[in-house]
Amino acid sequence: MKAPRVTLEQWRTLQAVVDHGGFAQAAEAMHRSQSSVSYTVAKMQEQLDVPLLVIEGRKAVLTEAGEVLLRRSRTLVKQASQLEMLAINMDQGWEPEVRLVVDAAFPTDRLATALKAFMPLSQGCRVQLREEVLSGVEDCLLDDSADLAISGMSIAGYLPHQINQVEFIAVAHPEHPLHQLQRQLTHDDLQTQLQVVIRDSGHHPIDAGWLGAEQRWTVTSISTAASLVASGLGFAWLPRHAIERPLQQGQLLPLALQQGTHRSHYMYLYANKDKPLGPATRILADLLIEHSMTN
Repeated sequence: MKAPRVTLEQWRTLQAVVDHGGFAQAAEAMHRSQSSVSYTVAKMQEQLDVPLLVIEGRKAVLTEAGEVLLRRSRTLVKQASQLEMLAINMDQGWEPEVRLVVDAAFPTDRLATALKAFMPLSQGCRVQLREEVLSGVEDCLLDDSADLAISGMSIAGYLPHQINQVEFIAVAHPEHPLHQLQRQLTHDDLQTQLQVVIRDSGHHPIDAGWLGAEQRWTVTSISTAASLVASGLGFAWLPRHAIERPLQQGQLLPLALQQGTHRSHYMYLYANKDKPLGPATRILADLLIEHSMTN
């Protein structure tokens, strides 16, 4: 690929001529001589071999080609400025990326709200978002692949910041045999039915929650578990926020358990303890805390 013949400064000069209404005005705004501005634009047209401006009376007017190229050049100049600003920020300790690992049971809407609030403050910092289940979050902290992590577990050696509770509900399809009993259900009733559980994504999976059913099918995501149970296959404890729609539409119905129909688990925010928090990571952590605590 050939090196560009036109510089960013030349594009900025053309933009100034158009935005300020002429060569003299552009020269004043850019603190340059009018002859310098005129020469720059003339040189551009020569290098591109495309007329960009025509003089109508005392005013320089864009040609059709000039309008197209000017519009594209604004994006180019903006991106170049952002790139330079990112370099400055990185030199000042601003991270180019924050690695965020979140337990799949954490409410997606609260996560999205925090990330949306972070966007205008990010200064070019990217977010690498990863979902894990149970001990999978802990593994990411231990192998240094997470800067921030949200987990429902107590992770040894890390200081947690309690952020919110996630409610789990025992549910099944309305026509499931457990609902047909039309009475409060005991653990003995559950033991005879198929339970759908979500697989722990960690390297050393742990058993969590009630696993008393003799027959269990294991899936890798909450959405898959919800879909299977809503289709009439088995029962499961699922986060309320993930099944609001099927609950409202009558595809899922809470089980009438003698105890344990509803269970709440706290979620905790952890930070990588092996390196100090950078400014972008700290801002994102504060936003996650703020928006997770909002009802």
